[in-house]
Amino acid sequence: MRCSLGFKHSILVAAAAVMLAGQQAVLAVEDKGQLPLDELRTFADVYNQIRVGYVHEIDDSTLLEYAIEGMLSGLDPHSVYLTEDAFKDLQDTTSGEFSGLGLEVGMEDGYVKIISPIDGSPAAAAKLQSGDIILKLDNVPMQGMSLNEAIDIMRGDKGSKIELTIGRPGQSQPFTVTLVRDTIKVASVRERWLEPGYGYIRIAQFQQATGADVEKALRKLTDKGILKGLVLDLRNNPGGVLGASVDVAGLFLDGGPVVYTEGRLPNSDMNYDADPVDNSKGIPVVVLINSGSASASEIVAGALQDRGRAVVMGTRSFGKGSVQTILPLSETRAVKLTTALYFTPNGRSIQAEGIEPDILVERATVTAIDEPQYVTEADLSKHLDNVNGDSKKTQASADSASKIRSTDNQLYEALSLLKGLNILGMRENKAAAGDS
Repeated sequence: MRCSLGFKHSILVAAAAVMLAGQQAVLAVEDKGQLPLDELRTFADVYNQIRVGYVHEIDDSTLLEYAIEGMLSGLDPHSVYLTEDAFKDLQDTTSGEFSGLGLEVGMEDGYVKIISPIDGSPAAAAKLQSGDIILKLDNVPMQGMSLNEAIDIMRGDKGSKIELTIGRPGQSQPFTVTLVRDTIKVASVRERWLEPGYGYIRIAQFQQATGADVEKALRKLTDKGILKGLVLDLRNNPGGVLGASVDVAGLFLDGGPVVYTEGRLPNSDMNYDADPVDNSKGIPVVVLINSGSASASEIVAGALQDRGRAVVMGTRSFGKGSVQTILPLSETRAVKLTTALYFTPNGRSIQAEGIEPDILVERATVTAIDEPQYVTEADLSKHLDNVNGDSKKTQASADSASKIRSTDNQLYEALSLLKGLNILGMRENKAAAGDS
């Protein structure tokens, strides 16, 4: 059965109008010739065959939404059509609070792939990892399902349960986990002391206020003591707001480039520079990354690495070097479209390559070997005390480092490197003072 001339003509006109508006108003690219009328006729034919012959009746608006989703899903894993729920979800995520499982996900080979679990979420508590593939949701196979459809299934009321079947690289058999949906409150920035003189700042996600939050965290640390070195932890940080990554990198730089983007839109070729004040006052910095560090995280790590401002440690990052622009279609719907690629200050594209750490440290379980208990001078009867005082402070630092080593070997290595850099700096200063 073929569609009537009137119906076919209306579909062609509508499709042509959409494409023309997209070319002129949205993309604003150079005209490359006539619209592909043969392809538009094919689209109209297929549309009508589905409309009149599919086993279940589908209304026109739903069918057109499917067509839009199909156009975008064929481009890359990050370009998607945002329905009303998905658009609201995106706005909630960047504001810092939303309901769900706490997963940043994308599409790969027809399956939903986990980019990163969010700190403090049900997904993080279940120890889901970057690179895990969601094979089934409540025993429903994911193969062939769109990203929006998968997200709709994962959404639900707080307290409700959902079973995920997970395929993990390196494991021969899939496994299942049951998660309880919850309100996800993303604490973008947390800070603490690793031990006296050495601070730690964890960024879970880049939100609108993340730059200001990191600045506050730095101020808290410096107000409480002398900061000799800092670990900036970007592991399992899926990214977020581009401007926030520029703000964060700028806190550790004395002006100069952070990142630049290149694309086809007139406003997509942009250069982003740091503010001309280094809020960290030049202290040694180690940036921790892993395969769950993506997008804005890679911008920060790449900028500080290229500018020689930090040592990057951990494992290779995710490799998302593309910029997505939210193009609202109405108050409730939008298109998230990949519009540019970003580059580090030295011109490196991170896309599908990631950031290679300066020092490779894989996550591992480290167990100290008990050494024989030898008798030392301090054990001898009537030994002389050290004129410089006791060793309680040194022992406290050793105990703190030992605890970190047993729970997080990558953080332990970062702390050890900071101590080494601090010792070397002090010796160089003493040598310079002696020479003068």
